[in-house]
Amino acid sequence: MTSSLTAPLSTQSLASAGPLRPSTVAETGLDLLYLADLLSKQLYEHGVLDLHRLSRGSALAGPIIEEICHFLRDEGRAEVRGVGEYGALRFGLTDRGRAAALEALSRDGYGGMAPVPLEDYARLTTQQAMSAVGIDRQRVHEAFADTVIPPERLDQLGPALHSGRAMFIYGDAGTGKSFIARRLSRLLPGEVLVPHAILVAGKALRCFDPAVHEPLAASDDSPLARLYLEQGHDPRYVRCRRPCVVTGGELTLDMLEVQYDPATRIHHAPVQLRANNGMLVIDDLGRQRMQPLELFNRWIVPLEERHDYLALSNGQHFQVPFDVALVLSTNLDPLQLADPAFLRRIGYKIHFEPLERVDYLTIWQQECGKQGVAFDEGVVNFLVDEWHARFAVPLLPCHPRDLLGLALDYLRYQGLGHEQLSRQALEWAWQNYFGELGGPEGEAS
Repeated sequence: MTSSLTAPLSTQSLASAGPLRPSTVAETGLDLLYLADLLSKQLYEHGVLDLHRLSRGSALAGPIIEEICHFLRDEGRAEVRGVGEYGALRFGLTDRGRAAALEALSRDGYGGMAPVPLEDYARLTTQQAMSAVGIDRQRVHEAFADTVIPPERLDQLGPALHSGRAMFIYGDAGTGKSFIARRLSRLLPGEVLVPHAILVAGKALRCFDPAVHEPLAASDDSPLARLYLEQGHDPRYVRCRRPCVVTGGELTLDMLEVQYDPATRIHHAPVQLRANNGMLVIDDLGRQRMQPLELFNRWIVPLEERHDYLALSNGQHFQVPFDVALVLSTNLDPLQLADPAFLRRIGYKIHFEPLERVDYLTIWQQECGKQGVAFDEGVVNFLVDEWHARFAVPLLPCHPRDLLGLALDYLRYQGLGHEQLSRQALEWAWQNYFGELGGPEGEAS
C-alpha cells in the first residue's frame, strides 16, 4: 500500500505542512475493508450520520468517505436515509450492516479517528526526533532565567537534553531535582504530530492522550471545506507541543506495556510510546512498587537500540521507535540502584547539591514575593546562622517555600498580619518542620 508521508522536513515545517492529507483510500495506507468496518462502528454507535459527520469522526476526506459508503451500499451493509447538512447524504446500517459492525467490534472496539499505519508512524517519529532539532546554550539559560540554579549545572542539563540521551539526576532530598526535571519541558523544541491511533496487525492502538499531549490551535475550516479538503496535513495526526510525561511512585512494569481494556476491547499506548519525540521523567526512582533492577532490565534494549518491543493482547509483537529523553530522578545513590551495564547506557549523571548562601537568600526573596510578604534579609540571615548552622541542616531549595508556608499558617491562625514575617513565626515553623531536635526528617524532595 502507498503512504501519504512526504520527504523528511524540519520539525517545524513537518508539523505544520505534512504528512499530506490522503485523498484516496490507497493513500491512507489502510485497507478498504478495515475502513468499512471503522465507519460501520461509528454508524452503529450514532445511528444515522451524514457524510460531513462521518468525515469529522474519522478524519478522512470527503472522497474517501464517499468511496467507503458506496462500498457499504454495494455490500448491503448501509443504506441512504435522506439528505442532511449542506445536502450531504445520510447513511444508516441495514440489519446485515449491524451484524457486521458487532462482529467488527468484537475483534477491536476502537471506532474513533482513522489510525495511521505503524510504518508511517515509525518514519514520522524518526523525522521528528529531538536530536535532529537540538537545543543551544542561549536558549537553555534564557528558559531558566527566573530559576535559581548554578550555570554549570545548566550546562550539564542542556547538552543532555540536546542529545536526547538518558540522564540520571541524583542528590539529597530537597535539592530541587524534581522541580528542575519538570521544568526541563520548557526546553522541548518545536511541535510534533501525534496520531490519534496506530494500526498494528489489524488492531488500533490509541496513541493521542489529552492528559499528556497539548494540542496547538487548529485552523477554523468550515464543515464543507473539511469534507472536501485534499491539501494540508493529515488530520489523523494532532499538532501538539512536544510531550512531557511525568510519573513517580505509581509507576509499575505493566504501565510500560500496551494497556488493553477488555470492557471496551481497545488497546492503549504505554507511557513511553505516548512520550515519543518528547521527554519521560521518572521521579522518585527507587520508590516504585517494583525493584529498580526490573525497571532497568526493561529499559536496556530501548536505551541501547533506540527502539522498543511491545505486544498486543493477542500476543502479536511489534517494534516501535524509542525517541524519548529519559530523565531518572532519585535521592538514592545510583551505584546502589543500578549495575554498571545499565549506568553505561545513561549518558549523563548529574549531581544536585545544597545551595550557596546567596542562592538560598534569592529563593527566599522570590517566595516572599509570591506570598505577598516583605522580604527581611535580617530574619533569613538569623535562620541561616542560628538554626541551619546549629543543627548542620544544609541549605536546600525546598526550605524557603516550606518554612514560609508554615510560618504564614501560624500568623493567620493567630490572627496576625502576614505582610511582615516575624522571627517567632519562623522559629515555630522550623520546630514543626524539622521536629524539636532540629533534624531534617521533614525534608521534601
